[in-house]
Amino acid sequence: MKKLSSYSRRDFLEQAAAAATVPLAGFTASRPADAQAAGDRSGAIEIGSRLELMVDDFLIDSLSGKAQWVLHHPETKEIALEHDSPWEGSGTGYHSVFKDGDRYRMYYKAWHLDVQPPGKVNTGTHPLFCCYAESGDGVKWTKPELGLHEFQGSKKNNIVLVPGPAGSSVVDPGHPAVFKDENPDAPPEARYKAIIRSSKPHGLLAFQSPDGFHWTPMSEGPVITQGAFDSQNLAFWDPVRSEYRAYWRVFTSGVTNGKDWKPEGSRAIRTATSKDFLHWENQTDVTYVDSPLEQLYTNGVKPYHRAPHLLLGFPTRYVERGWSDSMHALPEEEHREWRAKASLRYGTALTEGLFMASRDGVLFKRWNEAFLRPGIERPGTWHYGHQYIAWQLVETRSGFEGASNELSLYATESYWTGNSSALRRHTLRMDGFASLQAPLSGGEFVSKPLVFAGSKLNLNLSTSAAGDIRVELQDTSGKALPGFALDDCPPVFGDTLERPVAWKKGGDLSALAGRPLRLRVVLRDADLFALQFV
Repeated sequence: MKKLSSYSRRDFLEQAAAAATVPLAGFTASRPADAQAAGDRSGAIEIGSRLELMVDDFLIDSLSGKAQWVLHHPETKEIALEHDSPWEGSGTGYHSVFKDGDRYRMYYKAWHLDVQPPGKVNTGTHPLFCCYAESGDGVKWTKPELGLHEFQGSKKNNIVLVPGPAGSSVVDPGHPAVFKDENPDAPPEARYKAIIRSSKPHGLLAFQSPDGFHWTPMSEGPVITQGAFDSQNLAFWDPVRSEYRAYWRVFTSGVTNGKDWKPEGSRAIRTATSKDFLHWENQTDVTYVDSPLEQLYTNGVKPYHRAPHLLLGFPTRYVERGWSDSMHALPEEEHREWRAKASLRYGTALTEGLFMASRDGVLFKRWNEAFLRPGIERPGTWHYGHQYIAWQLVETRSGFEGASNELSLYATESYWTGNSSALRRHTLRMDGFASLQAPLSGGEFVSKPLVFAGSKLNLNLSTSAAGDIRVELQDTSGKALPGFALDDCPPVFGDTLERPVAWKKGGDLSALAGRPLRLRVVLRDADLFALQFV
């Protein structure tokens, strides 16, 4: 077997441990194997009963055979919402989606922009608004008439925020990021929160609401002032570290003269933490393990609801490709040429969704291959503004009767190519972002020493009819534990979120809980997405 070195795992662990507000569970310098075998837990990773996704190599010590990491991709589904109301338009985007009790909530920028020959861009049809939609199942969405703000003489619309003064600032509601605050100490009037851009002075404003509809500023002026902010900037409550964390857009090497922000370099992401949502500290740029410098527009970071110690992000990659035969062959060539005459990048830039994961909120394993590609060519695709993934994934019922729930995510289409834009739903198996995979000829991995709590081991797996997974439990020196050797484990197969592993003597692992051990997992034509001791 070979030790992992594909993306500087030592740097990954050391930087993650140093940067985390709460240290990575169980991470210390390695200890002699004989001390661990004797019961010394200090060199093992304490995973307790938490769900561990195969999105990084934090638990993995070595791979052998043909085992490899594989990034998975969402399945394209139906249009979830057409942004065709007069107060919406072709520039609508920056969606926030979350489950709230028995309904799903959605907030988004409503805007219209168009371009006419020979390249004149018009963005003055109406101001930028923040609007609201809701759903009972996360599939079919409606735009309720809220009666809060007037548009063209009527309050029959779904607008929740409009431009205007807020304290000493001027609200720009076109870059909203709304969430329900899970902080147990949040007062009723601040149960819902949002980071909203301030157009003057430059910065991000903190807003609160008791119901998600009526919003008030939490401070006189911006709470974050250093950044570019022309994107979806967001913040949320981190339940593992008991603090708020924000992510926003900057330019690398951005500088300030004490008053005005002056962008330089590439589009990038910055983060900070706060105890009260108002005073932000520990500002630092997000870093990556073995990823090239790329332009990232949005970030989409949030703790994964089934494993909140993992922060998952879905940034938008922005690529300027220039003119070529392939660019001319993409959909809506004439309109693309009009946009390019206004600014070359308007016509020849392309966007798509990426996936990344972090254990400390600063250092991310970013998959360099696209997570959500532009897809099959058709009108409304393969352009600047396409495939911006909405902030937050939600759990929805499977389209197959009797199947487990799946994840729904939403992404933009038809951005500024007509009179409206659209939001399309995509689905992914639960925990199914990446897997450890091997063909029928086989592959395996061995974990680092770990300590678990619980009495059984469950796997989120998918195999072929001929494929399977087997698990061996070892002491920290790599010797199989009596009764838990590979030959003692009947093959596990199927396609399910929670398949228990058993050995000839059964599946009860109570006697091993709290003891450092290793997992040896052998795969044949199989994917392992996650594992959990319960």
